[in-house]
Amino acid sequence: MTARAMFGGYGLSQGEMFFGIIHKGRLYFKVTPSTILRYRHYGMKPFRPNTKQTLKSFYEVPIDVIENAETLIQWATEAIVR
Repeated sequence: MTARAMFGGYGLSQGEMFFGIIHKGRLYFKVTPSTILRYRHYGMKPFRPNTKQTLKSFYEVPIDVIENAETLIQWATEAIVR
């Protein structure tokens, strides 16, 4: 896994796959049609680095997920879409 500066935060990649963003202390993962409803169920919103830009393919990861290592790994793995 690598992290590089982007959007005023960091972009997370596994190999060639860009799957996450850390921005202003929040973690966002790439969503798919099969995972987006889970994020919405938790009331999470898409990544919005500024008022003019929203990336609807990345949603904030709920704190309950971040605090559970096993669940966090599962969600991260699902974010790495091939």
